[in-house]
Amino acid sequence: MTSLDGLKKFGIATFAALALSSAASAQDREFGGEIELVDPDVFRVCADPNNMPFSNEAEEGFEQAVARLLAEKLGRSEVSYTYFPQATGFVRMTLGSNLCDVIMSYPQGDELVQNTNAYYRTSYALVYPEGGDLAGVETLEDEKLKDKRIGIVAGTPPATYLARAGLIGKAKPYQLMVDTRITNSAKAMIDDLSAGEIDAAVLWGPMAGYYAKTASEDYTVVPLVHESGGPATTFRITMGVRPSDQEWKRTLNRAIQQNQTEINDILLSYGVPLLDESDSPIEPSNAAAMTDDPVPSDGEMQKAPEDAGDAVEPEASTKG
Repeated sequence: MTSLDGLKKFGIATFAALALSSAASAQDREFGGEIELVDPDVFRVCADPNNMPFSNEAEEGFEQAVARLLAEKLGRSEVSYTYFPQATGFVRMTLGSNLCDVIMSYPQGDELVQNTNAYYRTSYALVYPEGGDLAGVETLEDEKLKDKRIGIVAGTPPATYLARAGLIGKAKPYQLMVDTRITNSAKAMIDDLSAGEIDAAVLWGPMAGYYAKTASEDYTVVPLVHESGGPATTFRITMGVRPSDQEWKRTLNRAIQQNQTEINDILLSYGVPLLDESDSPIEPSNAAAMTDDPVPSDGEMQKAPEDAGDAVEPEASTKG
């Protein structure tokens, strides 16, 4: 993945000036000489307007479901969104401009934002038709993949393993940097898999799981946790806040810890392949398993009720 541009830290004077115009809605806490400008009443989220399964303007994404959960737990009156495509300038135009207070998914260890504790761990994944001749494949070096045409997002870590396995020559590349308002590489790849234009797809786990789950055909989604000797394929995902917002970070850390099971169930309902620290899959809680409600396809997703209860940048990450 390409590296992110550094975000200039806001100075005391900037925060002070902004605080004068928004004191009524800002938390007046100080840490290291800087004022936290987190709204105490509204859970303000920085989000992409059209990037399922993460978020969209219809509020159908799993980031938005998690935001509603945490807003309720933290006693916020509502959730609001500042939308901007997750491309270059996203952090600067949203969190960095104090228009919102949290980016709901951010890779652990990136210095452009301050990270909360990780609230999920996942990996890139291989997707192929269920019950076909690729059944049982768990690694990109499996002999069954020889002579297969595999979809890959250019510039992502699994491309290295495809090249090493001699599969890159026949691979079909998809764009990494796209305007999500116009196109979606993950959906395009699964559509091509359904049409038989490719034999398998390699995608960032949340996208792989969601688009495989909402497709009309049955697909197997295999987290790529057995690749070695190359770039990381598994990542911890945090929430991103401003470097000055130390108390806000601690508040979110407590909320994540106290509601981890419910957060897991939300992510699993969207097909996200969750992994524990031993790379074993995380299963739904007993309450979630009893409902067994599949996630609807795009356009059919309903908002959850208001009272419902290693750091290499992954494909889903935002840009500076």
